[in-house]
Amino acid sequence: MLNVTETAALLRSYDNILLLTHVRPDGDTVGSAAGLCAGLRALGKTAYLLPNPELTESTAPYARPYNAPAGFQPEKVVTVDIAALSLLPENAKAYAGRIDLTIDHHPSHEGFAQSAIVRPEAAATGEIVYDILSVLGPITPDMALPLYVAVSTDTGCFAYNNTTAYTHAVAAALLRTGIDFQSVNKTFFRTKTRKRLQLEAAMMRGCEFHDLGRVALLSVPLSLMEQVRASAYDAEDLSAFGSQIEGVDCAVTLRELRPGAWKISLRTGPRVNATRVCALFGGGGHAAAAGCTVEGTLEEAKQKILEAIDRVKSEG
Repeated sequence: MLNVTETAALLRSYDNILLLTHVRPDGDTVGSAAGLCAGLRALGKTAYLLPNPELTESTAPYARPYNAPAGFQPEKVVTVDIAALSLLPENAKAYAGRIDLTIDHHPSHEGFAQSAIVRPEAAATGEIVYDILSVLGPITPDMALPLYVAVSTDTGCFAYNNTTAYTHAVAAALLRTGIDFQSVNKTFFRTKTRKRLQLEAAMMRGCEFHDLGRVALLSVPLSLMEQVRASAYDAEDLSAFGSQIEGVDCAVTLRELRPGAWKISLRTGPRVNATRVCALFGGGGHAAAAGCTVEGTLEEAKQKILEAIDRVKSEG
């Protein structure tokens, strides 16, 4: 496992670099990749992001300036915020066997690259990229803005329990570059589309409570998305909704990806280890936030996840 200095030296030796982000891209994977790409270009490197077909209106602006042109042939491939090869988008799967470096903060990281820096104690991969770029040279606003997106979104605007004193120190350093952080906060944390509000209302109406009200199950079937005519942008980060309900310390969001396939997102307190629950279905993440995919009807998926939560709780 590499440290920050070794990773910086390795990147300094690279050129013609392609950066990969994960499926259903969030602010951390996009912001970290865009910030790193800006940093590599500042060193005179040729670096691009592989276009991710699932980018939403909130994340696409940060990736767009760095998207690779058609036909680009990389010499080096780097993944950012990707814990497993199963999380590669379809157009990235061709690179699965030739990943030179991975930068990640998930404790469930599967170790698929030739070289890796994985720091589970980091609140976001953006923290790690910040440290690497700080070794390579000064942090410019072009690097700082997407890195602020990465760090702020993975900490829920610094409200989640993964936030540390160092997270705030990194954010402060990024703000000192003069970035427009208020626009980022407005976009990601203080704006909801009307369709998003309709989704949340429907989720709350159908919410099921278990375990003395401490476990909440919220579902987003395809029929609801079609009824509301919601897009992926409207449904972005719906997993954070359930954990805001008073008395809930284990929020389960079940979103139907295709008929009979449910994306499970867990947001938990210390009573339930989310990673251990999701690992039972081949998923992973963090102790307080993890995900996996479960096959079956909605009722079958609910039963499976409830049984997994009970199993993890009984194992301590």
